[in-house]
Amino acid sequence: MMLGSLLVKDYMVGDHLAFSPNTDLLKAVHLLLKRGLSGAPVVDENQRLVGFLSEKDCLKAALDASYFRRDEGTVEDFMSRDVTSISASASLIDAIELFLSKNYRSLPVVEGSRLIGQLSRHDILKGLEKVRRDER
Repeated sequence: MMLGSLLVKDYMVGDHLAFSPNTDLLKAVHLLLKRGLSGAPVVDENQRLVGFLSEKDCLKAALDASYFRRDEGTVEDFMSRDVTSISASASLIDAIELFLSKNYRSLPVVEGSRLIGQLSRHDILKGLEKVRRDER
């Protein structure tokens, strides 16, 4: 198997969860838990990537709410704006190297600035296992 010839677009999940900045935070937490996700991208009305909401961001929100006795707020209040994304045409090696160098569990997949999918460490391992099986 030539890892370099495998592309992100062949392993990403196209039907992914994404939030709008004004999504209620509690609703966002509920959707992440329901889908078993560690986080999800945040997009504007044109599907452009504007942020990412992780479990860590949600924990920060819970802590802030308990300290300041206020409502949790919206996704925009707690999302990370400095988002690392990966191009759909990038090689799987690039994605794996990114996962190894950073603490990410998943990456938004973009075409230009538009979100088209999401890639997780789990998706890559599942895909590689399938490739191995198919080779036998």
